[in-house]
Amino acid sequence: MDVRKAIQSRQSIRAYDSRQVEEDKLLRVLESGILSPSAKNRQERRFIIIKDANTRKLLCEAASNQKFVAEAPVVIAACSVENEYIMPCGQLAYPIDTAIAVDHMTLQAVEEGLGTCWIGAFDEKKVKAILHIPDDVRVVALLPLGYALTIPRPVPRKSFDEIVVWEKWSR
Repeated sequence: MDVRKAIQSRQSIRAYDSRQVEEDKLLRVLESGILSPSAKNRQERRFIIIKDANTRKLLCEAASNQKFVAEAPVVIAACSVENEYIMPCGQLAYPIDTAIAVDHMTLQAVEEGLGTCWIGAFDEKKVKAILHIPDDVRVVALLPLGYALTIPRPVPRKSFDEIVVWEKWSR
């Protein structure tokens, strides 16, 4: 599959089959996150792989009881061990760097025939307690991973002209 096809095919999966994710597929998804760029090549992201059903159930509760978090056979907690570096543009690097890594993983998951759903609706303190994450580490996202039980319809997107402007800002 080419990158464009993966981008067009990616959907947020909120219903997972109970089938386990093969180890080689999981490793390729993780490698895609590891290979992603980061500001000054700091590579501050860390990924916690959760397969245990009881732990996934607790993460589900910490994630606003989104039941598919517990249904997915794998959940990846995307974290950052550095959270203070500010890029010259004025933006914190860690959420951007970690988001890029997660996005790489979502696209590799499509290539592997797997589904994901980016989760930002969670209680970080609860997730840290469940996974024994130190206070100075940030949890940026949870990423359920598995085989889709159902594929949702594509969501509507704004038109190209509503999003893209050329040369300078315009409304």
